[in-house]
Amino acid sequence: MLFEEIYEEYKIYAQKRHKKQGFIALTSNFNSKILPYFKNYNIEDITSKDIIKWQNEIYNLNLKYSYTSKLYINFNSFMKFCCTYYNLKENPFDRVENFRKGEEEVKHDFYNLKEFNQFIKCFDNEIYKQFFNLMFFTGTRPGEAMALKFNDIHGDYISVTKNLTTKGGRNLDTPKNKSSVREIKIDKFLKRDLLELKKMYVGCNDDYFIFGGIKPLSPSTINRYKRKACEKACIRPITLHQFRHSHATLLLQNGIMINEVSRRLGHNKVSTTLNIYTHTDLTQEKRVCNTLNSLRNNFLITLASNFKKLFSILKH
Repeated sequence: MLFEEIYEEYKIYAQKRHKKQGFIALTSNFNSKILPYFKNYNIEDITSKDIIKWQNEIYNLNLKYSYTSKLYINFNSFMKFCCTYYNLKENPFDRVENFRKGEEEVKHDFYNLKEFNQFIKCFDNEIYKQFFNLMFFTGTRPGEAMALKFNDIHGDYISVTKNLTTKGGRNLDTPKNKSSVREIKIDKFLKRDLLELKKMYVGCNDDYFIFGGIKPLSPSTINRYKRKACEKACIRPITLHQFRHSHATLLLQNGIMINEVSRRLGHNKVSTTLNIYTHTDLTQEKRVCNTLNSLRNNFLITLASNFKKLFSILKH
């Protein structure tokens, strides 16, 4: 059978096994980077060499590893489907490794508290200002923040149970994974400011979106307000997701345990938090050095004191 014909069957299979946003991403990847290359192939004629030639074409596009890796995973899953349901004798991916990571440095930019205060004071719209306050002081994902409603505020907590997807229109969906469903405790200032937003919406009730009212804010408009605030504050712009990184970094630099940071972020593994959100900086290096100096100094003081006591005993 032709590759393209089986792909149509695979889409029906995949749609029932992926969240809406995941399915949209999968088909987008296939339609733009896989199907144009293989659509006229017979599925049984595809070899490992063909996969490698395709990889070389993708390498020439200079795409990010995070994207090319997803292409590999999506394509491999399709071929496994062919092995299972179309009696393909061998998966050519069994002999082909994933794309290699590029040598470019992965940059996890963030704002420290001083920089954030410089940024946030440049908003003249309270709704967008509080959106970024929530992002910085809770570490929610952008889609989780956009999906919040007033009925998600319970005492000193916000309940993260929804995510706003932006591919294929703005729709509410479940969060990224099971661990993403969580309760996040918020400080008294943020709680006060979020509840104050109710006064800005005509006929507001608890089913209104905290950021937008009847409809959630548009990501493009949020980014436009962000750019204006950055220009006014004369500060480099960071992405929406990097406000989440800023929150994690703020907590870690102030001694909050990594497992609690991981829980607030909704990671299913602490190792994910360690791999993504921790990094070496001068502040941490200085803290490590000061700690080691203090430990060694205390040891020497104790040692000197013990020698003094021993000398006193021998003297008498």
